[in-house]
Amino acid sequence: MIGIKQKIIYSQSGTEKENSFYSSCKTDMPNNVNISAAETIKVLDLFAGAGGLSEGFMQAGCEMITHIEMDKKACNTLTTRMVYHALLKKGKLNDYRNYVLGKITRDSLIEKYGLQKEKDSVICAKIEKNNIVELIQQVEKRLNGKGLDIIVGGPPCQAYSYIGRARDEHGMRNDDRNFLYKYYIEFLKALKPKIFVFENVPGLESAGKGKYLRDMRRLMKKAGYKTDYRILNAADFGVPQNRKRVILVGWSKTSKLNGYPDFPATEREYTVKDFFVGLPKIQAGTGRRVGKFSKRNILLEKLGIFNPKFGILMDQVARPNTRQDLEIYRRAVLIKQKGENIKYNHLPEYLKTHNNEDGFLDRFKVVDTNIRGSHTIVAHIAKDGHFYIHPDIKQNRSLTVREAARLQTFPDDYKFEGERGPQFKQIGNAVPPLFAKIIASTILHSI
Repeated sequence: MIGIKQKIIYSQSGTEKENSFYSSCKTDMPNNVNISAAETIKVLDLFAGAGGLSEGFMQAGCEMITHIEMDKKACNTLTTRMVYHALLKKGKLNDYRNYVLGKITRDSLIEKYGLQKEKDSVICAKIEKNNIVELIQQVEKRLNGKGLDIIVGGPPCQAYSYIGRARDEHGMRNDDRNFLYKYYIEFLKALKPKIFVFENVPGLESAGKGKYLRDMRRLMKKAGYKTDYRILNAADFGVPQNRKRVILVGWSKTSKLNGYPDFPATEREYTVKDFFVGLPKIQAGTGRRVGKFSKRNILLEKLGIFNPKFGILMDQVARPNTRQDLEIYRRAVLIKQKGENIKYNHLPEYLKTHNNEDGFLDRFKVVDTNIRGSHTIVAHIAKDGHFYIHPDIKQNRSLTVREAARLQTFPDDYKFEGERGPQFKQIGNAVPPLFAKIIASTILHSI
């Protein structure tokens, strides 16, 4: 069940009417959590991606011992973020800014400030049978004799997702990713954290007619953990996006947890459009990878997304599009303004390029900014932006990397390494940091 609602109310004028959200929506902990103790909580992130879960746990005051991720560009992003947090603690945000501006290399920063530990916290590797013992040993080495408190993460979701099963002729039954949870459990058995958080798509509940979920919970119980799960929507926790996920929590006898955590939901008045406030208005094929940004946004500052001290906006660049795409986008926005969504089979013949007019009729979709949560940002945004059309007809384009990141509640100072496609993929696969912070802050009561 979703816990007692906490409020954050924001007016369009920028005046804060009320704010009794359990934190300042930035980096504060709940009032009854011991911050000094929280700073020593040690966390391992498995299948870490670009670090959405890690970011939330770090914002809650935890120490990330290790991230394990197989995608090289995501690992690069994780390393950059670890460097960021280290420099922030040292009061050297300006040096991080210089890295973003290309005035200094990341390796130079690592050497200058002795950040090899932060760099080494990211292990770029595929978790599999032939290396799992070695990976566990590497984590143990980083713990240096200390205990691990929490494991977070979730295997790639394609094998469990409804779309993945629909597209595969065998319903993903033969996909090895169905069984990656067994490696997760090996880490539980070896490192014995007090609590773990396993995140995945809602399709996990029905995949294999429930076989995989039943089996993983059975093995988790055998490893010494009681478990429970809920399908939670990130929109209920302040994220401007409808993003439903299975959040399975496990706890051992060494923790203070005795049941599923009561994650506090968020009552709020802000909508999707508030996350686009202040961003430069650009058109298809234009924008800047790095530019100055000085317009203050009180709401996003409260939520920890906008940092006025950073002063830089990254990745506000729109994809180039064909005239045909832009005409479809224009029509889609006009129809959305009437409260409807465009259907592919209703387009004029000269705008159609696909023979399939029976399925996927909503392949072009405008982001609705007048509601509390947009439709889900997924990794497919890396392939094209047709499903994420900007609602401003004057801009006539799809979302930028920074806009997608804001809908996922990543801070504006979060640098996604790589080109546009890999950046979008990292964002689409991530857990929203704001949601992750609520999970972390709640769990810290029970460590």
